[in-house]
Amino acid sequence: MRELSPIIALDFASLEEVKAFLAQFPADEHLFVKVGMELYYAEGPAVIRYIKSLGHRIFLDLKLHDIPHTVESAMRVLATLGVDMTNVHAAGGFEMMQAARRGLGQQARLIAVTQLTSTSEEQMQSDQNIQTSLQESVVHYARLADRAGLDGVVCSAQEVGLIKEATQPDFICLTPGIRPSGSDIGDQKRVMTPGQAAQIGSSYIVVGRPITQADHPLQAYQAIKQEWSGHDQ
Repeated sequence: MRELSPIIALDFASLEEVKAFLAQFPADEHLFVKVGMELYYAEGPAVIRYIKSLGHRIFLDLKLHDIPHTVESAMRVLATLGVDMTNVHAAGGFEMMQAARRGLGQQARLIAVTQLTSTSEEQMQSDQNIQTSLQESVVHYARLADRAGLDGVVCSAQEVGLIKEATQPDFICLTPGIRPSGSDIGDQKRVMTPGQAAQIGSSYIVVGRPITQADHPLQAYQAIKQEWSGHDQ
């Protein structure tokens, strides 16, 4: 399974900025967008309702990580918003991920963050005291998420093959850190182009600044979509 539209990261600080950005796309261009912490904490459910009113799909990227009861209760609330996908931190553990699944039910896809694409192996080992390779850590978290009943994980495209081997073919591998050839990688450490992510088997890709900060966002989106989906043609 591969989603043929890239997920656009709406990394804006306000609903007004979101409205101005989305107004640059045709009304019949149904997008898949990511709402992260900054935007959701600033605007709350109102931004979700607005985006859904336009017919777009939403990945609500809040990375819940708390005790199982709290995460389950929070997921029950998120289930009422009508989002299409949301996530937790796999580091919260097996029981927490099971609780998240119970709270959300089957109304939306639930995935887990393995290791952030801004994290290098050296940082993981020194900051988190995880004394394995980065790939081993990611695959371990993916297996744990699969056992807990989640639909997939957030991971670097570089780990997709290993995760597919360790889980199942339809296990979602959503990959941020996607940059068109020649673009600035920003604060990401492990990046790939849309075409490379398609070839390696990513299920979804997330693209932010190369679209949202482009001089012509629609054209940038269409070019990235073509590179990502064109590998099926």
